[in-house]
Amino acid sequence: MIHPKKYFKESYNINGLEYVIEGPISPEKLKTYTFDSELTAFRRPKDQFEALIEIAELEEGRIIVAQIENHIVGYVTFHFPDEFERWSEGNHPFILELGAVEVAKKHRGAKLASKLLILSVKDEQMENYIILTTEYYWHWDLKNTKLDVYEYKDIMVRLMAKAGFEVYQTNDPEITSHPANTLMARIGKNIDNDKMIIFDEIRFKNRFFF
Repeated sequence: MIHPKKYFKESYNINGLEYVIEGPISPEKLKTYTFDSELTAFRRPKDQFEALIEIAELEEGRIIVAQIENHIVGYVTFHFPDEFERWSEGNHPFILELGAVEVAKKHRGAKLASKLLILSVKDEQMENYIILTTEYYWHWDLKNTKLDVYEYKDIMVRLMAKAGFEVYQTNDPEITSHPANTLMARIGKNIDNDKMIIFDEIRFKNRFFF
């Protein structure tokens, strides 16, 4: 399976700032940008920026960014599931993972996360994938938002729904370890029943094991 990528770009003037939402970004172009110091949800900003470049270099990897004058203030990543996760079993090329979506704190009022997600699925190639995302409460900014885990979960579910994601059940131990953790997936229009069966088998791995 090949993974062609079609570039999209949109501009928004919000609160006097000119935001550009664009992607998938090539690693070469990404290297010319700077990275906001508030993007710390997953690792130190320098390390996270390096991770984005590495993802952009992958055949299937996609990086969509929100930037102001080539300064990244938000991003979303897509890549194959990590080899240590159950979702990578079988190395199915039609299963893609939304690995992260993050927006710098001072820019969250601009609704960049929803704009990033909506642009990210405009490419018709995305209809050839089952795109999953695992929402874990320990990645959520509960401190700054002052929301409890269930309020934050509701926000995440509604946010992901804007790009066509739905909640799916699973017996994955990390998801079931806390009721706020959630598996969501976007099923592309070109996904057939055989591929859905494979996805279902992965979601409920070992369900008949006693």
